[in-house]
Amino acid sequence: MALALVGLAAPPAYAEEPTESTAREAGVYRRPLGNDPATLDPVRVSDLYGRSVTEQIFDGLVQFDQTLTITPALARFWRASRDGLVWTFTLRQGVKFHHGRELTSDDVVFSLSRILDPKFQSGAADLFSSIEGAQEFREGRAPTVSGLQAPDRYTVRVTLREASTPFVSVLALGHAKIVPRDVVEKQGDAFGQHPVGTGPFTFVRWERRKEIVLSANRDYFEGPPRLARVVYRIFPGELSDVMCRDFDRGELDESPVPPVCRSKVNDTRYQYVRRVTFSVRFYGLQTRMKPMSDVRVRRAIAHAIDRNALLEDVFTGRFQPASGILPLGLPGYNPNLKPLGYAPARARELLREAGYPEGRGLPTIVFWSGARSERLERELDTVSRHLGAVGIRTETRYETDWPTFSRQVNDGKLPMFIYAWYADVPDPDNFLFRLFYSRSPRNLTGYSNSVVDTLLVQARGEKELARRMDLYRRAEQTILDDAPIIPIWHYPFERLFQGYVRSVEVNGLGDPYIPLRKIWLEDRR
Repeated sequence: MALALVGLAAPPAYAEEPTESTAREAGVYRRPLGNDPATLDPVRVSDLYGRSVTEQIFDGLVQFDQTLTITPALARFWRASRDGLVWTFTLRQGVKFHHGRELTSDDVVFSLSRILDPKFQSGAADLFSSIEGAQEFREGRAPTVSGLQAPDRYTVRVTLREASTPFVSVLALGHAKIVPRDVVEKQGDAFGQHPVGTGPFTFVRWERRKEIVLSANRDYFEGPPRLARVVYRIFPGELSDVMCRDFDRGELDESPVPPVCRSKVNDTRYQYVRRVTFSVRFYGLQTRMKPMSDVRVRRAIAHAIDRNALLEDVFTGRFQPASGILPLGLPGYNPNLKPLGYAPARARELLREAGYPEGRGLPTIVFWSGARSERLERELDTVSRHLGAVGIRTETRYETDWPTFSRQVNDGKLPMFIYAWYADVPDPDNFLFRLFYSRSPRNLTGYSNSVVDTLLVQARGEKELARRMDLYRRAEQTILDDAPIIPIWHYPFERLFQGYVRSVEVNGLGDPYIPLRKIWLEDRR
């Protein structure tokens, strides 16, 4: 079965080639980062912030281009057996890690095995579980993964137990970056704070809650970057208003576009880029925690929130409202979904059925956010008013240290929380299986439904595309009916760039996958 790679791709935002007279080879590019990453170890990254940085430090065997087509990276070429069970990758020769050692097939086997090692709790482990010997390795019954082999220094062979989606597409995931075995084994957990890869930029330093600095890898196998350095300035709590203010002062080279900066979209000093991305922003409800364990309470919450009014009043219609989980343009998107829409009378009825007439006896629900800004406070205040109108009391709390917030979400400690999910692969499996399969390590809400599990497993093994998409659509509707999350909107990629920034490329996977090595800065004199 062919994996549909539909990306709604646009041509490069700025495709001019630099000339000797205009290129600023010594350029320093300053990017905002909304929170501190939890780690920069690819196998452990579970947030957008870490992914944005690791994509510049590391390479995988393959990569997505701007149209979301799979293209070579560390692998020069590959071939698959007729049955799709054996994949053989031939590596580029002479590629060096940042510490000077040449990449070999042993590093690839080591890196892919780490994804399956249970001690790392990688969010991508389930996507590699079809490799022969993966289960035995994960259960400690085998010291290695038998289906990962390095026949020689520059060849990697992967043998699968079963073939569903083409395995090569999974290797484009951010988790599947190749790390140097010697450095990782020496540093252990510290590798996530001092990463070493083969990518276009090398790690220089990380000052928590302040900045992450990368330097150009002049020996990069695809040619040195045009930029000398990339500086990620960290704004804990996603302070987009502050980011835009600093951008306007010339202290950043790009910025998000919060409402207070909307007027800058038409400012001729800047360049404005907007395009659809595969993402969903939602309110998560921890289904293993009372009262959220009662589906009637979850549905009441969903019916009580006027999402359209919320988006218009607080966010001035900036985002595309989400009627479901899958965004427009993604394979499996269903325009005929039946969401739990705004219906306060139905919300009150559900509360009565659950034993909480007019909300009496219902404990206060604590609603958490991992960021804090004036706009977020207005959003949460608005949601609290909507819920309060039907008898659901809430208390708002903020945890702006992202690693702490993320850990609490992953551990199932937050009854209700704001979260956003960005696709790693342009496929419905990356949303539905990852977030809602009962045994998925990224099931943030503790959701479990045997019918959904069956549909998702069947979809993974279905080779006929139309039937596969139908299975995902049925699963999505069931999930929405059970309300472990309340989808709010789909993010567009929307950024302002300084007028001198050139050669920005954006695909449907959004911000983390911008190839910064292609960017150059025009002479500003």
